Amino acid sequence: QVQLVESGGGLVQPGGSLTLSCAASRSIFSLYAMGWYRQIPGKERELVAGIRGRDRKYRVSDQGRFTISKDSAGNTLNLQMNNLKPEDTAVYVCHADPDGTGREDYWGQGTQVTVSS
Repeated sequence: QVQLVESGGGLVQPGGSLTLSCAASRSIFSLYAMGWYRQIPGKERELVAGIRGRDRKYRVSDQGRFTISKDSAGNTLNLQMNNLKPEDTAVYVCHADPDGTGREDYWGQGTQVTVSS
């Protein structure tokens, strides 16, 4: 199993930046893939950024603004978000796929990001 705990959310003005962190209960280098999703009430959860090995994936609208990375210690997955917009307001949730088989996946509780002036 993998426990995931997000942090770093908050209130930020449009154009501002936030870094979200996802602390994992085991080395994230051992995990097949990880990602950040966002949840907006009334809408389906959508992938914001994913990482698998050296590959990274972003939504087209977020490319150039968001960067997903793993810390060198292998315990934390980060999401650097720049030039935030009001439409980025959502609960951001960390996800881990341990082995790529689809038999297991793990979710954090989420952290609220609010972009407003």
